[in-house]
Order: sequence, then C-alpha cells, then structure tokens
Amino acid sequence: MAARSVIALVSVAEVIATDLADHLERRGHDVRAARQPWEAESLLSEKGIDVVVVGDSVSQAGRDLLRRHGGEGGPDFILICRPADLVDKVLALELGAADVVESPLNVRELAARIGGLLARRGRSAGELIVLENATVDLRSAIVMHRSGTEEQLSPGQVALLRLFLASPRKVLTRDDIIAAAPAENAEAFDRSIDSRIVRLRRKLDTETITTIRGAGYRFDPPTQFAD
Repeated sequence: MAARSVIALVSVAEVIATDLADHLERRGHDVRAARQPWEAESLLSEKGIDVVVVGDSVSQAGRDLLRRHGGEGGPDFILICRPADLVDKVLALELGAADVVESPLNVRELAARIGGLLARRGRSAGELIVLENATVDLRSAIVMHRSGTEEQLSPGQVALLRLFLASPRKVLTRDDIIAAAPAENAEAFDRSIDSRIVRLRRKLDTETITTIRGAGYRFDPPTQFAD
C-alpha cells in the first residue's frame, strides 16, 4: 500500500481547519497542524510533507515559510489570502506558491485544489468517478453530491459499483453479480439483487444503471466517462 500523503495546516482558522482535516483524513491523507509559524518550522524540517496550507492571518510569516521550505524538492504551498490583499497574492505566486485562494473559502474546493497538487506529484489518494449528480471517491467509499452532502458506501456497494465500472455497457446477469460482488450477508437470492441495485442507484442519484428485463443490469457511463 502506498504511503499516505501528508498535508500540513499552518495557522488555518480553527473552524476551517477542523472541517478540512476531517475531509482530508476521510480521503486517506495524513493531516498535521501547526497553530503558529514557529511550530511549522519544526514540522516542515522533518521533511515528508507534500502540501502546506497557510492561513490568511500570517501572510508575511507564510511567505517566509515558502522561501525557506518551498522550491524544488520541497512541499507545494497553498496560501490563503484576504480578498483585498492583491499584493500578498502576487508576492506569494512570485515566490513560488503552487496556489493562492481567497477567504472565505469552501472546504471541498480547497480539498479539490490539494488533490490536484497531489496528483501532479504522483500522490493522488483517490479514485474519482463522476456521475450525473455526484462524484464518487471509490478508495474512501464516499459519494459527494452536488448539493454538498456526502454519503458513505458500504463494502458491498463499492464491490458492486466496481463490477459495473469494469464492464461498461455490458449486461450483467444476477449470477454474474452474485459471483463477482456477493452480498454482505447470506441472503443473496434473486430478489435481494434487485434491492441492492435500487439502494445503489438511490445513493448515487444516478440513472446510469439500467434494468434489462429478463436479462440483468447494464451500466451506461455518462458521456464524460473515460473508456
């Protein structure tokens, strides 16, 4: 198993840091926090940090950390700036910040930006599947709805979804499903397969899984789905 990516949160407002840390940890990242820049010095000296997020209350100190610990071989830095601080934003980018975001910010957007930086470093922790109304992170078994709500998939639902993803546009019989993605209990009768499909469709809020009467089920990927 690949090592977990490490995200450092430096002087990030507590209300944001708590939600962001929970969001990232549920997606398989290791989150470490430093309330003050001097604490971050010790944290960043340990090496092994992939991304550093610096709060908007320490703009000058954040740039100092970027000077000392950024650059080739160092972590990627995301600096949070206040909307009016255009000079701070430009300075951060000129010093090599990978990204600058304005406060107030959205936790999911910031997490997505972090994910993008990790992917560029070859450290992506997620397996993201984009459906009509939700994005599914298969590795963390989380369904992220466009409304902002999230739901957890059960191990059986993950196995069932992986089966459909592996066989796009192919009709899978009930026997195929029972063999490749068995139920989470011993009651794997025909009617229970119907119920599993209904529950999965409902949780994913998708119409991509079609019932083929008398034959089985077929996954018809959205147009943006890569073959």
